[in-house]
Amino acid sequence: MYTLYAIPNCDTVKKARVWLAEHAIAYHFHDYKKSGIDQETIKRWLMQKPWEELVNRAGTTWKKLPDDDKPTDAAGAISLMMEKPSVIRRPLIEADGQIVALGFNVPAYEETFSI
Repeated sequence: MYTLYAIPNCDTVKKARVWLAEHAIAYHFHDYKKSGIDQETIKRWLMQKPWEELVNRAGTTWKKLPDDDKPTDAAGAISLMMEKPSVIRRPLIEADGQIVALGFNVPAYEETFSI
C-alpha cells in the first residue's frame, strides 16, 4: 500500500491524486495539516534523499521564511519540516518505508507504477 504525504489544497497534489485515481492506484492520504509529520519519518526520508530535495525551496512557505530561519543542514531541515510541513516537497509517495515518488511528473509516475 502506498502512502501519499501532502496537503489537500495543493494544485500539484490534486493533479497527482486525479492521476492515481484514473489509474486505480490505491493509497492512504497523510494530510500534513491534520496529522503533522514526525521526526522518525523525516529521518527515514533523509536516509534516501538529501534534505535539499525534500525541502521545496520554490514554494511559498520557503519564500516567506526569513533568511535566518532557512536551514543550512539536515538538522535544521528536520526542525523546519516538523514545524512547517508544507515546506516539504509534495506529493511524496512512500511504499514499505521507501520513497517511490517525489513531486508529480507523469512519465515518472508511469514508470514507478508500471503504467
